[in-house]
Amino acid sequence: MAEEKAPVIVIKKVVKGGGGHHGGAWKVAYADFVTAMMAFFLLMWLLNATTEEQRRGISEYFDPTPMEVSSSTSGAGGVMGGLTVSQEGARTNDVQPIVTTPNDVPSNVKAQTDPEKLSKEQLQAELEKRENSEFEEIKQEIQQAIQDSELKDLSKNLLVDMTPEGLRIQIVDQDGASMFPSGSAKPYEKTVKLLEMVAGIIKPLPNQISVRGHTDSTPYSKSNDYTNWELSADRANASRRVLMNAGIEAKKLSNVVGKADTEALKPDNPTDPQNRRISIILLRESLTKAITMKNNVAAKSGTGSVPVAPAEPPEPAYKKTSGNVQFP
Repeated sequence: MAEEKAPVIVIKKVVKGGGGHHGGAWKVAYADFVTAMMAFFLLMWLLNATTEEQRRGISEYFDPTPMEVSSSTSGAGGVMGGLTVSQEGARTNDVQPIVTTPNDVPSNVKAQTDPEKLSKEQLQAELEKRENSEFEEIKQEIQQAIQDSELKDLSKNLLVDMTPEGLRIQIVDQDGASMFPSGSAKPYEKTVKLLEMVAGIIKPLPNQISVRGHTDSTPYSKSNDYTNWELSADRANASRRVLMNAGIEAKKLSNVVGKADTEALKPDNPTDPQNRRISIILLRESLTKAITMKNNVAAKSGTGSVPVAPAEPPEPAYKKTSGNVQFP
């Protein structure tokens, strides 16, 4: 009988691991999730912190469709050099950030008011309110300037007030203190100094200027061909020359007008010396725009425009209308 073989014993070892809470694969998935959430919230923050124009610029920067090849040597150069948002050779800190400003809103509207949320009437009221505030500051500056100067004695000859047209600065005659010799359009030296002081304060302002001459009702008796109309116009034009010599630009002069005695300061006393005066009016922006539009329409239709006195007319010429004498 053959000898029997001993049975073969096989021992199988099972190695635990690779799953359950003892493994590390879940950590990788969790890290990917956290990274994705961080990127998502970063994107949300960027969308909230940037303007529409900035977002459009970023989108176009990463959009490969409108790709352009730069022929300039600025930046990296070569085919993939890209384009520069500044002038070639400009320093980086000279490039201004993107700022969005409504095109049709005047510069004197402050940043705290959003013009896009205002109606036309509200915007006009806001502009007028701020313009009045600026005029009030100019008024105070003029009154303080004459008090601090050698012209202090002429403070009674200077009247500053607000009108629907704008800020009105008037140089008036007083008893014993005239600004022009009787019947003459040549101003006294003190009048020239007073006009120069006013010009120095108002010349930085953007407002258009109207210069108007006024007389009292006393008839001008030297000549039948030369009346209070011509005298008031000549005095206004003489004042214009002084203002221009003091630095007022010719393009800021809207008109130079002679009013004679049609707009008396003291209507109850037509011969009062204060009726003889020179008015310098800083016109409101809304009024200036209306006049400009009217002139443009008139010019296109061939009917002419509102005349403005030339810088130095060789001889005075007059245009009589129903209320003033105006230089062509």
